[in-house]
Amino acid sequence: MKVFYEKDADAELLKSKRIAVIGYGSQGHAHANNLKDSGCDVIVGLPLDSKSWKKAEEAGLEVTFTREAAEKADVIMMVVPDEKAPTIYRNEIEPVLTEGKYLAFAHGFGIHFKKIEPPAGVNVFMVAPKGPGHLVRSEYARGRGVPCLMAVHQDVTGDAGKVGLAYASAIGGGRAGIIETTFKEETETDLFGEQAVLCGGLTSLIQAGFETLTEAGYSPEMAYFECLHEMKLIVDLMYEGGIENMRYSISNTAEYGDLTRGSRVVTDATKAEMKKILGEIQSGQFADEWMSECDSGKENFTRLENEGKAHPIEEVGARLRAMMPWLAQDRLVNTAKN
Repeated sequence: MKVFYEKDADAELLKSKRIAVIGYGSQGHAHANNLKDSGCDVIVGLPLDSKSWKKAEEAGLEVTFTREAAEKADVIMMVVPDEKAPTIYRNEIEPVLTEGKYLAFAHGFGIHFKKIEPPAGVNVFMVAPKGPGHLVRSEYARGRGVPCLMAVHQDVTGDAGKVGLAYASAIGGGRAGIIETTFKEETETDLFGEQAVLCGGLTSLIQAGFETLTEAGYSPEMAYFECLHEMKLIVDLMYEGGIENMRYSISNTAEYGDLTRGSRVVTDATKAEMKKILGEIQSGQFADEWMSECDSGKENFTRLENEGKAHPIEEVGARLRAMMPWLAQDRLVNTAKN
């Protein structure tokens, strides 16, 4: 595994190039603002009716239509939702994608699953921060950074890797480490982590624990604290120093329960299902399923999302968080700005 830092990146490679950041959501706002603060020439590309247009302008960024931004730019970074990227690329980017330009992505989904197929004369690289965009921005503003993954899919001019490295460093990745990988590895591991552990696995575990306690007659408030609120405390300890660090910090009673009961919850059957999920990702089945869901109007997606919002843990959590006003201070997510 190759890891690069700021000292390895040639910042001058970007100074003579105009960078178009297509999209201004969680990742887009972080990339654009971090690049601007690093002294890069940045323009944000958005549709006219985008709710983010005003946010980007208020941040001091130049904003224009997507196609115009792509046409003016030497480096085009697409940070739009995976399900929208193929249409945006086909209608707005591809018509102005001249030879020698650099087409970049913050996630390998579109390229790896061939939802987007750039022409042979274009450089294609990826810079994927290993954290949500709001964290990428807040860490940069604190003088730190979030580690980034970097990969090259097409290198026409012979410097796509160097430009990608400079880009990753400019958004803060060089402060924490830029790891060389491939589009395939980043995409498949990212999707698996989201589905089986970080999002899907975690939310299902939390909800099941909450339901188990409340169905046994315990108060929903106690269930919320034990199954959701304290999750952050445990994850922070692991984030800081791994599982061993967490076990060092908790009580002997908690550690014994961890060591003897955890494998009864996450069983061999659970791992077998994880392998099945990974297979669906590797084969492209999930990618096709997700794109089909979007093409048909996201009916199933919306139903499941609404069911999650209606879960009792959400009402209890909102009420309890209102008792802790400090949680709202220095929030990473501020929908009015980012």
